[in-house]
Amino acid sequence: MTDFSDIIFAPEWSFLRFAILVGLAISPALGIIGTMVVTRRISSLAGASTHAALGGFGLALFLQRVCMLEWFTPTLGAVIGAVAAAVAVGIVSLCAKEREDTVIGAVWAIGMSIGLLFLDRTPGYVDWQGYLFGSILLLTPEDLKMTLILDAVILLPTLIFFPALLAMSFDDTFAKLRGIKVSILYLALLVLTALTIVLLINLVGIMLVIALLTLPSAAAGCYTSHLKSTMMLSALFNAIFITAGLILSSILSLPSGPTVVVVAGLVYAVSMIRKKHYSK
Repeated sequence: MTDFSDIIFAPEWSFLRFAILVGLAISPALGIIGTMVVTRRISSLAGASTHAALGGFGLALFLQRVCMLEWFTPTLGAVIGAVAAAVAVGIVSLCAKEREDTVIGAVWAIGMSIGLLFLDRTPGYVDWQGYLFGSILLLTPEDLKMTLILDAVILLPTLIFFPALLAMSFDDTFAKLRGIKVSILYLALLVLTALTIVLLINLVGIMLVIALLTLPSAAAGCYTSHLKSTMMLSALFNAIFITAGLILSSILSLPSGPTVVVVAGLVYAVSMIRKKHYSK
């Protein structure tokens, strides 16, 4: 068991402090996108993008090692897979609502299966657990740079189009009457969600992405009903959950990704109980 003081001050724990820094950096993006995912009730769509990202991971790694396409990185493959899935399911949702569940299920299953098939045929060692359960303790300065870029990509449009996002979140018809291009805004939201998912895969892995994308925002929603306040509180919760989960996992020698999600789940459960208690 590791002492808390060692984690804070010891030089050999610098990798953990860096992981916490990346977690804090990604919290604003998670707070915004997670709140929109929960508000728009598109968790299952985000899940389809997550598993399609695995298909992109597997394909890219296969092409790198077999076809020597060094420029086709796993991250690029994941971005292509996740964004393509998000746009495809989003278009179906807009044009044929009754088929949305079927398409989501198909993209979910096929995306993950394609990824596993390519990973199985990729020569050399493949870190399956890293893709499925995350490897936040192995993040690099490049990952931190990508996180900060994603924050900017998400924060700027949110600030500029916040009134439109607010209208779209609660009443599509009202938003359309105000002249807001709801369909374009919705697809843009899905693309940003897909980009956030790809970055989040490095944190907790494919199997736990949806939990960390939704639990902090759902917990925040138990304390406030305003969209802006929920985003801010969700970002704060993400920062707390990631930091606490990483420290606990190090002290108790537990896997980092699942520990972060369990912390988020416990706080969400307590928040729900509190909300029901005070609503009586």
